[in-house]
Amino acid sequence: MTHHRHSQKQTILDKLIDALLAQPWRDILTDLWKWGRKQLQERLPRGPYEVLEYESTLELLDPEGKRAVFRKREKIRYLQDNIIAYQDQAWGDGEILVNYRCTPGKPVDCYRTGHKWHMLISRQEVKNKGDIDEFNIEWEIHDGFLKPTGYWETHVTHSTEQLGIEVILPIERVAKSAELVERNGRRSRSCGIEAQTLLPDGRQLVRWSIHNPRLHETYIIQWSW
Repeated sequence: MTHHRHSQKQTILDKLIDALLAQPWRDILTDLWKWGRKQLQERLPRGPYEVLEYESTLELLDPEGKRAVFRKREKIRYLQDNIIAYQDQAWGDGEILVNYRCTPGKPVDCYRTGHKWHMLISRQEVKNKGDIDEFNIEWEIHDGFLKPTGYWETHVTHSTEQLGIEVILPIERVAKSAELVERNGRRSRSCGIEAQTLLPDGRQLVRWSIHNPRLHETYIIQWSW
C-alpha cells in the first residue's frame, strides 16, 4: 500500500512537472526569468555614465600592417553629479597610443593594469546627471598588424544603446575573409557581402553594428589578408 501511494504521488508530480514545462507555461516561465534579470540589472550600479552612441574606425595605412590609426566617437550621458573626468581604455599589439588626441577635455594621466592602458581625461568643468558629452578620440598604432591574420576588439564596459565598428584595409591588401566573434557568447558569424564595402579609392571597408549590445561582451572583427 505504501509503495502504491508513493508511485501515485510520483505520477502526480511527474504530470505537474510536464505541465509546467509544456507550452505556454514554458514561455511564461522564460519571460518571467528575463523580466527578473532585467529588473536586477536596472537596480545594479551602472557607473558614472551610459553610452548613447559608440562609433569606431580602425584604418590600416599600409599593406605590411606597420602603421594604423584608430578613431572613435563616443556620445555619453552622465548618470551622476559632480563628474570631472572621463576614463578611456586601450590595448593591442605593437606600439599603441602614439600621438593620442582627444576633444573635449585634456589627457592628464596614463597608466597600465595588466594588458590594458587607462587614460584619464580631465573635463576641466563639472558635469552633472543628465548632461551629455561627445568625445572624439584618436591615436596611432605602430607595428600592430604584422601577421597574416588581424583582429580588433571592442569591449562593452557601460550600458550602450548603439555600437558600430569599422575596419578599413589598404587597396594593396584587402581581406580574404572576415568574421565577427562574440567572445563571451562563444559565437562567430561571417562578415558577408552586406558588411563589406569598396570605397571610391579602392580601399575595403568592413563594418558591423548592433543596437543594445550585451554589457561586458567583447565584440571582435577578425580577418585574414
